[in-house]
Amino acid sequence: MKLKRTLLILLASLLLLLLVGPFLIPVPPLEGTVPPEQLADPDSLFVEINGLSVHYKTRGAGEPVFVLLHGFGASLYSWNAVLEPFGELGTVIAYDRPAFGLTERPLTWEGESPYSPQAQVDILLGLLDRFGVERAILVGNSAGGTTAMNFYLQHPDRVEALILVDPAVYAGGGAPAGTRWLLRTPQMRHLGPLIARQIQARGPELIETAWYDPSRITEETLALYKKPLQVENWDRALWELTVASQESGLAGRLSEFTLPVLVITGDTDRIVPTEQSVRLAGELPQATLVVIPQAGHVPHEEQPAAFMEAVAAFVQSIP
Repeated sequence: MKLKRTLLILLASLLLLLLVGPFLIPVPPLEGTVPPEQLADPDSLFVEINGLSVHYKTRGAGEPVFVLLHGFGASLYSWNAVLEPFGELGTVIAYDRPAFGLTERPLTWEGESPYSPQAQVDILLGLLDRFGVERAILVGNSAGGTTAMNFYLQHPDRVEALILVDPAVYAGGGAPAGTRWLLRTPQMRHLGPLIARQIQARGPELIETAWYDPSRITEETLALYKKPLQVENWDRALWELTVASQESGLAGRLSEFTLPVLVITGDTDRIVPTEQSVRLAGELPQATLVVIPQAGHVPHEEQPAAFMEAVAAFVQSIP
């Protein structure tokens, strides 16, 4: 009986530690953060979509209309080198997806999380409606490519073509279903911002991994990636995005993409391996593949001239 009582006490103590221990870890408030509008550029614009203040930039005029969707950890600044060239082909709208850039980061809401994959689709639809765009060419990098593909599956009549830049289709679709409950516990919600803040230390390393030649990354580029980390509540919003993430299931639905698709990848992508993009182009019904030499996960940043050459040729080929 004494041994049993001791084991019960140890088990209760361990359970108490697991339940209470995380709350004993302090999560100090971020210092030096400001509202996103204070970090806006002269050409920054803001529009309210589904109750959210969305940061965007636009160039060009007429058709086709391109909508640019950046990847995880990036922002519309990822498209800086190609904004003007896209504007020479038509109208281009680049915006910050929720949890990134200078788009609003709410911490409370009713109903669907504004950081969920479905909310990402709904915001894109709201943008098209707000600007009276009937059909657009969606250009998505990495996780932005996932959003573009999800949007097409729900609103195929609003998409003229897809340009998928190193898209995260076969991996990186969010936390496994069996572990999501853990992310939603009060304990993990308390610790989540601390986990999200690790991107401050690991950010430069991740950017270097994304490039074929890290020596070409300028201080200006690093500053643009770090800029959103000055926005208030960026850490909590990033954790909410993690909590709301889901596996996309896109790999099993590729036969449904019966529209023109351009798949662009760098020849040395270490984040979404190049062979995955090659495989994707082979499994999509109407895909064209372009592999850009001496480029990594963000060829539009690293090799913008070659990137736009591929885009222009693809756009001309669309029926």
